[in-house]
Amino acid sequence: MQWSIDKGMVEYVISKEVETLQPVLTQLADEYKVENNWRSITGEHRRFHQLISQQLADSDFDVEKNHRPAKGDRKPFNKPRFQPSSPEKRPPPRHNNFDNMPPRPPKGEAHYALLTADETVVVGIYLPTLEYKKVAIEVEGRVVGFFAISKRNQLTQGYEVEFIEQQQEYLWLIAFLVMSLVALVTFPIARHIVEPIKLITRGMHKLTQGDYQQSIQLNRKDELNELSRDYNELALTLAKNESARKRWLANISHELRTPVAILRGELEAMLDNVRPLTHSNIASANDEVKHLQCLIDDLNQLTSTDIGGMGYRKQHEDLMQLIQHEAGKYRGYLSNAKIALVLELNTKEVNIYADKTRLYQLFENIINNCIKYSKASELSVSVTVNKLEENSAGNNKGTVTIKFEDNGIGVDEQHLVHLFEYLYRVEDSRNRETGGFGLGLSICQHIVIAHQGEISAEKSVSGGLAVIITLPLA
Repeated sequence: MQWSIDKGMVEYVISKEVETLQPVLTQLADEYKVENNWRSITGEHRRFHQLISQQLADSDFDVEKNHRPAKGDRKPFNKPRFQPSSPEKRPPPRHNNFDNMPPRPPKGEAHYALLTADETVVVGIYLPTLEYKKVAIEVEGRVVGFFAISKRNQLTQGYEVEFIEQQQEYLWLIAFLVMSLVALVTFPIARHIVEPIKLITRGMHKLTQGDYQQSIQLNRKDELNELSRDYNELALTLAKNESARKRWLANISHELRTPVAILRGELEAMLDNVRPLTHSNIASANDEVKHLQCLIDDLNQLTSTDIGGMGYRKQHEDLMQLIQHEAGKYRGYLSNAKIALVLELNTKEVNIYADKTRLYQLFENIINNCIKYSKASELSVSVTVNKLEENSAGNNKGTVTIKFEDNGIGVDEQHLVHLFEYLYRVEDSRNRETGGFGLGLSICQHIVIAHQGEISAEKSVSGGLAVIITLPLA
């Protein structure tokens, strides 16, 4: 702002000086008309300077007035101590050719010059190191020359200097007030922003130390509130994952310990001759080994699925043919458990892109789960196609829903969301008479996800359990 004021004031003073010197420009134009050239004033520096000085006399641009010392600053006139006693002793006068040289103005004042139309110097001081304001001199509508005034770098006198000095004081005062206001506003704003960041930083440090039971509550309506909400979601997710990990380890150790303990007890009994070494006792121990082997195989399969090692060979298949092809085998499984199979296949053809071996495994796991836990008398399987409108490529996009419903004892609401977790079983007693490990539905979930589908569980209309599978159409 100070630079802008100084610059603008200098431009204003120059324009004001040009206005004051307008009579000089008119006089120069009249002199040009006499001989239709600048010959009469060429090199007449003293005369040129006198014209300007007379016009600027008693104005704000009077050089002599501006540099004339004040009364208190004037030095007293002292006669020289030694004066020549006679004219003969006086030194001869020095003749020089500098009488007509342009006088140098005092430091800080303007330089003046008269230029021809092609900007050749006629008279005055025109230095290439200075910046000049040029005013055209016209005669009968034709530019015959330029009157050049050098631009001042700063003002040295006049009420303009007082104005600038006053503005400087005001600007310093305004700057002080603005900085004080900025400080008063900035400190609360900085605290308002920094404190939540510090809370989140401390919380993140606790998360890295394994402390997931925490949350940050910020009553704000900005991005920091969204960040705290995401932080709370992260802490909750980590806490759930940690709980699932601990439950997973506990379930694994329990499932492995039970068959190992039974197998060890039977072998030790036979070694101690408590039980005879008979074929039936060896077969019982072998059953426990098979039980343990099945558990290890299922765990290995789940682990392979998590790390991407479970392979799929997908191709276009007709879902209805797959179900009808395996329906006889499913009826045999279910009839042994006194469960009737009801197929509700209302669609003739349903094309999907899938691995049929994995789909057979998916269906068998659901049916085995029904046999072991449902205590039902009927299992119904229905297929529903939900087609969407044809897209620009002419492909039918949609989904197919496969629903397995039984009329058994069902599952309580609080267990439905956990049925697909590893080693989760509804019975807290972990009754081993069913022969399951709680891994079948977890494997089902991985197979469905690998086919870009969804699987969920809910209560069936008949009161039992309903497992719903949604797969995309090919």
